[in-house]
Amino acid sequence: MSATDIATSVDVDLDLIYEQTKAIAEELINTAAMKPGQILVVGCSSSEIAAHAIGCYSSSEVGQAVFTALSHVTKKHGLYLAAQCCEHLNRALIVEEECAEKYGLEMVNVKPQLKAGGSFSTAAWNEFEHPCAVEYIQAHAGIDIGDTLIGMHLRHVAVPVRTTIKSIGSAHVVCARTRLKYIGGERAAYQQ
Repeated sequence: MSATDIATSVDVDLDLIYEQTKAIAEELINTAAMKPGQILVVGCSSSEIAAHAIGCYSSSEVGQAVFTALSHVTKKHGLYLAAQCCEHLNRALIVEEECAEKYGLEMVNVKPQLKAGGSFSTAAWNEFEHPCAVEYIQAHAGIDIGDTLIGMHLRHVAVPVRTTIKSIGSAHVVCARTRLKYIGGERAAYQQ
């Protein structure tokens, strides 16, 4: 399904949202040198994309456009997509059950919906083959669309990635990759 296949009831350009999301994801994945099997966490405010305050104007069409773009990109690169829910579900994540099993993530019982979880995580739940919810994850990279605070779901050393596209619709976008911790002291040698 492409963005043009998604019926819209909001005043936003879904094709543009799809293309911006796809471009940002590709740039981050390449900059972060992500490997197949790694996790990309994404938080998304459809309200912010549509120029409204976070949590005040959820749009299933916008959430679907963002999810569709990210699904295409992550599948192409063999990555797992983790869709962060909103604060009403304590920022739980929707992932494929395979991801939860591979990384030993404890599954919890909740199903996102438009006003409790958000439009993006609801799209993930509806589109994943075997969706499940987990409370915590340590992703290898992340995209925060609309200041949704994904930092709690990144590995311990997060590094900002400045992408050429700075927003999706009206939403501010921040990206991060992670790296291994440097340990030791002045005598230590490090890998490249």
